[in-house]
Order: sequence, then C-alpha cells, then structure tokens
Amino acid sequence: MNTIHVDVVSAEESIFSGEARFVALPGESGELGILPGHTPLITRIKPGSVRIELAEANATGGKEEFIFVAGGILEVQPKRVTVLADTAIRGKDLDEAKANEALKAAQDARAHAKEVQDVAVVEGELAMLAAQLAAIRRLRGRAH
Repeated sequence: MNTIHVDVVSAEESIFSGEARFVALPGESGELGILPGHTPLITRIKPGSVRIELAEANATGGKEEFIFVAGGILEVQPKRVTVLADTAIRGKDLDEAKANEALKAAQDARAHAKEVQDVAVVEGELAMLAAQLAAIRRLRGRAH
C-alpha cells in the first residue's frame, strides 16, 4: 500500500507520528489534500482541523485521526508530511465547554480593548477559537 509518513508536532509535544494514506488540512490559501508522492511544499497553515486517513486502523479501531491546530507551518516531501503547529490538540481531547468559555472571555476582552494592538491580538484569538469550535462540531458530527 502506498503511504506517507505524517508527524504533527506542537511546541509542547509530538501529537502524532505514523503512516497515512491521505492528509487534509487548512492551508493559508485554502484546504490542502496531501497524497503519497506529493510535490515538495512549504506553506503556512491556518487554524483548523488536520484530518489524517490512517494506513491501518488505530488502537481504538478508528481509521482517521483528527487534530486541531491553531496555525503553524506545513512541510511536504514525497514520503513525509510534517506539521509544526503553534498549538495542537487531539480531536478526542477538544473540550467544547472550555472553548465556549474562552470565546466569551475573548469577546469581553475585545469589547473592552482600547488600543489597536490589543484589538488585533484579541481578533486573532477569536479567529482561533472559532476554528476550534468548528473543528469540535465537525468531529462530533462524524461521531454520530
């Protein structure tokens, strides 16, 4: 079977390392789909879900792995995909209640921000949280 090795790494830890048949993720200019033998590429990635179609079922019987990334860099080589994420959270570890709480706090911070720089920081956080909530909802939709 034709596979590609995938590594997803955050600043804190290695989140995923394994063989896959396909990887989809949010590139800077739109959704990217990576198959084995893909042309070499380096690009930024936006906050969103990385979907890894595993070469074989994992320990829980699943054939896909979902990881939320808050942005970062993607490097593609013909036999390897490396995602260097600012923050990465396994799909099963995403907490909708916590994300909604953080979203409310960020919205309150935006309402009270006075400096342009503060508004820009909060807007970035809001975009990341919105992408995280969308990833949670997509993942839950697949689980049902």
